[in-house]
Amino acid sequence: MSRFREKFDHQVWQVVASIPPGRVMGYGEVAKAAGFPRYSRMVGAALGRSPDPLPWFRVVRSNRTLAFEIGSRSYREQAQLLKQEGIRFDGTKIIELETEDSLDRILWGPQD
Repeated sequence: MSRFREKFDHQVWQVVASIPPGRVMGYGEVAKAAGFPRYSRMVGAALGRSPDPLPWFRVVRSNRTLAFEIGSRSYREQAQLLKQEGIRFDGTKIIELETEDSLDRILWGPQD
């Protein structure tokens, strides 16, 4: 494993492990929080290389949809795990928890 990939992976794993239950982050937000803002496309691969279980299901697309093909086993698994944590969907998109909450409340990560 290259030094870059090793450092990248460990930083991504640390960020994803810190996402609390009931919150989500986009792939780009994970990459940025890990210190690699231009590497969002590598986040999924880094999650797949983790030797330890991570809350991978809390990582979603920037448009707040799931990255798997709709209806696939992985899509259903991710949606179910998020729903168990109180995340709600409107069709395929993650929505606010309650009317008085904003989407920003369930997003996790550094604020610009």
